[in-house]
Parts: sequence; C-alpha cells; structure tokens
Amino acid sequence: MKVSSIKFPHGVIVRAPSLLPMLYKVREIANELQMPERTLRDWLKKGAPHERNSNGQIWINGDNFSKWVDENRTKTRRVKLKDGEAHCLSCKENVELCDPHTRHIKGKLIHIKGKCPKCNCVINRGGRLGQEN
Repeated sequence: MKVSSIKFPHGVIVRAPSLLPMLYKVREIANELQMPERTLRDWLKKGAPHERNSNGQIWINGDNFSKWVDENRTKTRRVKLKDGEAHCLSCKENVELCDPHTRHIKGKLIHIKGKCPKCNCVINRGGRLGQEN
C-alpha cells in the first residue's frame, strides 16, 4: 500500500536497504535507522509492515520494511537542462531564458542570468565553458 503523506529522512532512505531479513523490535530498528522510536510507531500506524505476536509485541521484518520505504519514498527525477534553459522557482518549471547574459566567474565557471518568459522573474543559472550544461 502506497502512503503519500510520509516524507522519509535521507538517513532512513540510505540505511533501510542495509536491514537484514530478520525480525526486529521497534527499538532495535529505530536504533539501526538512527531515528526516533515515536516516528517509527507513527509509520506503523500509517501502514508500515509489521506483525504482533500473542503477547502483543510488535515485530518488523527488516527486508519487508526496506521494500516499504523504497516503494513509498518520493523519487526525484532529474532532467538535464538544455543550453539557454533554466529552472524558474516561481513557475516551478524549466523555461527558455529571455535575454540571457553570460558572465565569466573563475576558471571555466560561468554565470547565466536571464528572465522567465512567463512570470518575468530573474533567473540565475551556473555552468561551465565548453560543456553542455
């Protein structure tokens, strides 16, 4: 089940794949992921895979939990910008720069400044000489 309201910390995304395919107690997995136990218990209420034994103890399978984190995290997709394009923070999209000005900074680094054709905001972009940005 995909849960959209959870924003996983980077540390959890990185450490979760290293969990072993064994049963962990809530405190053990929280220590392993270096996160607060309360947060983990909230995730269990939101659908993280877990089991309860006859005594009511909660057990979490490390492999299943790792898969659940991977399925429910928001994966960022990076799009390579073309020459003359930049990302407008107001429009939240990649746009073609209007009236771009290029300025040499240091070595091969350049600074490109232009305007968004949609909202007319100033957009800044960095780049390198001789490379496609």
